This record gives sequence, structure tokens and C-alpha cells, in this order.
Amino acid sequence: MAKAAKPKKEISMEEALWKSADKLRGSVEPAEYKHVVLSLFFLKFASDKFEAQRKKIIESYGEKFADTTAFYTKDNVFYLPAESRWSYIIENAKQDDIALKIDTALFTIEKNNPVLKGALPDNYYSRLHIDTAKLASLLDEINKINTDDEENDIIGRVYEYFLSKFALAEGKGKGEFYTPKCIVNLIAEMLEPYDGILYDPCCGSGGMFVQSMKFVEAHSGNKKNVSIYGQEYTNTTFKLAKMNLAIRGIAANLGEMAANTFTNDQHKDLKADYIMANPPFNQKEWRAANELVDDPRWNGYEVPPTSNANYGWILNIVSKLSQNGVAGFLLANGALSDDGTELKIRQQLIENNLVEAIIILPRNLFYTTDISVTLWVLNKNKKARTVERNGQLKRYRDREKEILFMDLRQMGSPYEKKYIELTEEDRAKVSTVYHNWQQEGFEETYENVPELCYSASFDEVKEKGFTLVPSRYIEFVNRDENIDFDTKMKALQTELKELLIAEEKSKADLLNVFKELGYEIKL
Repeated sequence: MAKAAKPKKEISMEEALWKSADKLRGSVEPAEYKHVVLSLFFLKFASDKFEAQRKKIIESYGEKFADTTAFYTKDNVFYLPAESRWSYIIENAKQDDIALKIDTALFTIEKNNPVLKGALPDNYYSRLHIDTAKLASLLDEINKINTDDEENDIIGRVYEYFLSKFALAEGKGKGEFYTPKCIVNLIAEMLEPYDGILYDPCCGSGGMFVQSMKFVEAHSGNKKNVSIYGQEYTNTTFKLAKMNLAIRGIAANLGEMAANTFTNDQHKDLKADYIMANPPFNQKEWRAANELVDDPRWNGYEVPPTSNANYGWILNIVSKLSQNGVAGFLLANGALSDDGTELKIRQQLIENNLVEAIIILPRNLFYTTDISVTLWVLNKNKKARTVERNGQLKRYRDREKEILFMDLRQMGSPYEKKYIELTEEDRAKVSTVYHNWQQEGFEETYENVPELCYSASFDEVKEKGFTLVPSRYIEFVNRDENIDFDTKMKALQTELKELLIAEEKSKADLLNVFKELGYEIKL
């Protein structure tokens, strides 16, 4: 009796990606890894969705409808001809022309799906000249990845993984950051983008849009009521965003091309109801000294300094808000208290009643930086009004001379060993505080809580020199006398041990790379 075939072993995404990168050593530059792997990952992702849909069609309508394109497109699934399917690629993985077959598969998918126009690489794998055996091994590793993860923006997560491991310097300079799902969900739960125009001026791989649409669907909203606009500076990331949104059936206007939001605004006349963004932190030399000095986006405000783009991003966002628009975006903490021109702009924003909430987030939320950052919420209309939101009436009180401060640094749970994520319970607590503070009858549902939240008046903010640092307003308890020295030292001991182990592994990997290149380093 023949032995049953062993089931394919599924491994964690990070483990599979690391092994994929390992297959590429010596064949392409590390900064290129993400581009090589991402299109193959997309091909598998699209194929897995196609095969799942094909199975449903056969079960519901019979084999004769299995190749009817309309039965796929109605559910936002790409119909893939036989030569574009992952199964075909894997069957031919060891053929000498496998690179050409991959290029043909990607070309065919793009040709048959107009929404992907310009998103997929053209004749890329043939030009790389990767050894057939190495390419076959790479395909085998990617074949182990489970793409059935509807909760996460996994394409964005794959991209971020490679940025953090192999292209960190490149990513930091260009703002190519994957915003963790928990943060996007928190922003969506606070802004509630159920209908209207949603805009992201630095949309990266489109993660804000992916998770926002999941929020709308999870709350029984209709994603067709949301119109998406975005812009991305880096061409490869722009293509990735189109790929990411198209495979999920999310229609979006990302402009005609990849372009700099400041110097080539693709949506000049746009007025958005919701803006969600994660701009590059502390972006330097974002404009020349004599450039953009008369830009209409600074109308009524000081011109943002050339040394740091933080307030350029803020004013771009302000200029795009509709009459009742609300924005949630992330910035480095320095923007809360910067002096000089930034202070003047910050004072103007506060005096114009635009700043609604300032929320400090925990450290270690991002793959690519461990710093604590701030979530800003700006609101164009903080007056008392009644609004229908997703079938429910909400009665907002007048908050024009108030700002809500929150500090979430004591929240969060461990995630993938060294990272932190805000749990569903954490986010529910934060959004409940925020919505209770906004609404009529808040005296009964909201209270200032030490080490969590404080509602500051305009006069208090003015008295403190228009600083927006939450710790200047929220009450904190001195716990120094309650610290258990032994417990603290044991925690530091464990943390240091993990760091030293990671350092030894990195050292071994580096020595191995040089050895494979023929330049062994003997210590």
C-alpha cells in the first residue's frame, strides 16, 4: 500500500519570508528582495482566492460555469487563465524557462484586469537572471505561506517585513511604513468613516484603506458609500498600493502616477470627509528654501520650515478637510512642543478650534521604529450638532474651546515577542472615552482619569504656552517608591539576554553572507 503524502507544512509568515530571503543571497541586492518576493506572493495570493472561488462556483452551479469570468468578478476575485495560476507555476518551478513563465503569468493577469494597469512588474524575473534552482527553492518557500488571513493587510505586512530586515535606511527616508492593523483600527473606530470621501496623502501600500473598509463592513456599513483618494511618492510602493487594493476589490483614485504630495499634488481640489494618514516622521529637506512659499495650502498660516515636514503634512491635511471633515494621523512626538515657526502654526491651529484630541501611543508598535508616537485628531466642525452615523443619531456638544488628551503608554499586549499591539479591549476603551467626551450629556459618561485622559480648556493650553504634550495636562501618580528592584532587574536581565542572542545571530548571518561571496572573515 502506497504511503500517504505528507501534508504541506505551514510555517509562520516571518519564518517563510526569512527563508525566502535566504534563497536570494548572492543573486540580487538585499534592497531588491522585497520586489522579488512581493510579486510572487501576490501571484499566490490571487491564485488562492481564485481557487477558493472556483470551488464555490463548481459546488453551487456546476463545472460548466467554472471558467465564467463574471462569476469571479462579481465577488472581486480575479479570473486567472491556466498559465497564470500558482499551481501551474509550481508544476513548472524547475523548468529552465520558469522566469519567463512567471513574467507571462503577471503580464496576463494585468492585461485581463484593467484595475491592475501599471501595478505589476514587466519582464522583471527574466531580467534578474536568477539561477533556476534558486528560483525554484524560492517558489517552494512562498508556497508554504498561508494567505488565508482576511483580518490583516498581509501584502503590506510582507512589504514592511522586508523594509525592517533589509532596507531600513531606504524605508526611513521615504516613509515606506506599514501602519499596524491595531493603529488603523483605532483611528477608524474614532473617526467612523462610514460614508463620504476618505483621503490619505501618503498612502504607502494602501493599508489604511484596507483596514478602513474592513471596519465599515464589520459595522454593517456599505463600503460603496466610501470614495477613496490617495497619493504615494515612491513608484514601487504606488504599484504595490494598486495591487493591494485591486486584489481586495477596493476602488480608489491614487492619481495618475506616483508623485510628491507637496510638489505635485494629485488631488488639488479635493475636500475629504475623513483623512487617515501616517506621514514620514520628521522628514528633512522636504522643500527648497524658496519653494512652495506661496502654496495655497498654507493659507492663513505660517509657511512650514524646510528643516522638518511635520507641519507641512498637518497643513496639507487641514487644507483637504471638508466643512465637517475630521482627520486622524500619526506624527513623531516632537511636533507636540516644537518651538519657532512650528509653535506659531500650532497656536494658530488651536486658536482656529481645529485640534480635537492628542493621544500618545505605546512604544514598539511599529516594525521599523520603537519610538512612541502621537495620534492627532483634527476636526473642522467642533460645534454642537446632530448627525446620522450609520443609521444612528449622534448628538455632539460644543467642544470648540476644549482638547482631549490621552496617554496610552500603559496599554498594549506583547505581539511577536518584541512588539506591542493595542488589543480590541484597549481600542474600545479609548474610542469610548473619545466618543463619550464628544457627545451631549458627557458630564455623566466622561471623567478625567489620572494617567489616562484629561479634557483641557483653551485657557489651560494657552497658559502652558500652546504645548500639546499630554503629560502637561494629565495627572500622573509617582510610583518610584513602589518599584520592586529585584523584579525590575530580572525583567531587564531577560530583555538583555534576548538582545545579546539576537546580536549573535545577526553577526553569524553577516559572516555567512561574506563567506558565501568568497570573502570569508575569520575572527
